[in-house]
Amino acid sequence: MNLRLRDDQQEALKLRAEEEGRSMHAIVLQAIDRYLEQEADRATVRRLGARYAAGHADLLRRLGSR
Repeated sequence: MNLRLRDDQQEALKLRAEEEGRSMHAIVLQAIDRYLEQEADRATVRRLGARYAAGHADLLRRLGSR
């Protein structure tokens, strides 16, 4: 996989890497890991929310009619 960054992104990433004493590669990998974790968490919340809504549909309907 090749990652193509805009010039401004490349420069900002380079500066951040220098400030942190890390490689640009390490920062990008960390960002990808964070993104994947967040999306997995969101999927879990959606799945649990749907399960809760289905299991308590009557109660939610009654609360919504107030």
